[in-house]
Amino acid sequence: MEQLKLFEFSEVQKDLLNLKEASQWASKYLNKKVTTSNISYLIQYGKITNYGTTGSPLVSINELKKYYDENVKSIVKDYINDEDIDWHLSFSQLKESERTKHVHRLHPYKGKFIPQLVEYFLDEHVDEYKREVYFRKGDIILDPFCGSGTTLVQSNELGIHAIGIDVSFFNALISNVKINKQNITILEKIASELTTKLKELQSQKNIQDFEEELQQELTKFNATYFPSPDYKKQVRQGNIDEKTYAKDKEIGFQRIYERLLNKYKISIENKGEGKFLETWFLPSVKEELEFLRDEIMKIEEDNIRDVFILILSRTARSCRATTHEDLATLKSPVKSTYYCKKHMKICKPIFSISEWWNYYISDTIKRLKEFDKIRTDTFQICLVGDSRSIDIQNELSKKNKEFAELVKTKGIRGIFSSPPYVGLIDYHEQHAYAYELFGFPRNDELEIGSMSKGQSKKQQEEYIINISKVLLNMKKYLQEDYDIFLVANDKYGLYPKIAELSNMKIVNEFKRPVLNRVEKDRNRLYTESIFHLKEKK
Repeated sequence: MEQLKLFEFSEVQKDLLNLKEASQWASKYLNKKVTTSNISYLIQYGKITNYGTTGSPLVSINELKKYYDENVKSIVKDYINDEDIDWHLSFSQLKESERTKHVHRLHPYKGKFIPQLVEYFLDEHVDEYKREVYFRKGDIILDPFCGSGTTLVQSNELGIHAIGIDVSFFNALISNVKINKQNITILEKIASELTTKLKELQSQKNIQDFEEELQQELTKFNATYFPSPDYKKQVRQGNIDEKTYAKDKEIGFQRIYERLLNKYKISIENKGEGKFLETWFLPSVKEELEFLRDEIMKIEEDNIRDVFILILSRTARSCRATTHEDLATLKSPVKSTYYCKKHMKICKPIFSISEWWNYYISDTIKRLKEFDKIRTDTFQICLVGDSRSIDIQNELSKKNKEFAELVKTKGIRGIFSSPPYVGLIDYHEQHAYAYELFGFPRNDELEIGSMSKGQSKKQQEEYIINISKVLLNMKKYLQEDYDIFLVANDKYGLYPKIAELSNMKIVNEFKRPVLNRVEKDRNRLYTESIFHLKEKK
């Protein structure tokens, strides 16, 4: 292993590196980009020791190596000799910002694939791994399970036309906001107006004063009882019983919290019961969300209104009354201060949407501008419908007659899509806050393979039939020598039967390791297949 040039230290300190050197060393060791921020995170959360000062941190190569060996390389060591795995398709060398570039991160969405995977199969460029070109500029691509629109966005980047179909109204809205050309000047003007109105509403309340004093008390309390990174390090070394210690301090701060609630007369209970907004948002947050919702729905231009719907939905998701650890999968409402296992200190629920609202406005406009620099003059649209039965030509003609005529004349070259996995995600329920806030129609009963239906043998058989129905319906619009790529975790071995029922054959299977996961089981290797299907002659 090549060792970088080090500072002139004593013999004992020769393996110490500053943040820049550590990021360079780690990038070479892992064969992926590791930033100084990544190293700072490891220090902050007590995963490695800072041997320098706060302003000039130093870390040990040996500690870094041990950490990466145990938490990164151990994931793949048992699989490294598996010739069936296409390791280059892991894209593990990419930074997180590259995997979520420009509009791909306009809104959270479970189950989406990274844009680089789409690029690999759609791009004309032939690299050392891909020897065959499947699609070219000017082709038309279809994604019958459009989700959040990754295929549509990447098709635009590559100069390829694309049609998406999704049974979820909100999924289609996400996709279309990403690929629609937006008027940034108007967006910025309306954003300013909406924020001003929100501030006027907040000036009539005392939430801001309450949150300021609460944050001051939290800062003092955490600095005393949960100093970072010392506390985290002590827990990991077994010197502190985290569960007992944290529970005692959590109760201790509860008294301060209740005193401030009484002082500012803050309510933490909604009057209604059962509904999502009343269950998962504190009253002050619910009021602000509904206020902005009403203002947004007054916007006359559809494209502009949809952008702000997305911004407010993204804001709502971040402001739910839950712990930071359970944000992705809600467990139970949290209306009090609590010990946060993610940040290892006392955290609080959210009482106002302002911080997230302002951040997401800025982030959304920035990402739209970034995409504008690279977008091509091609057609992309996501249609709301059931891919088992939708008449693409008819529905497309209602939205874009020119695109519909192009499809009719040229035909669709192929499919790149990720069908829902069996019993893994409820696609409407993951955005329940948006559906209830905006009153969007729900089509839960039309979801294929939803989590609520389970993974029984019966559900697997229904899944095979339904995916086959989709492919048979989509074939009506494809060119004769089509290429279909389906991304799937086929742990039940369903796709050979799906191909057979669709009168197709699997001509290739690319097995991809998924190494950049955010779930709690991210230290377990997870693989998915990309099936290449063609018509059975």
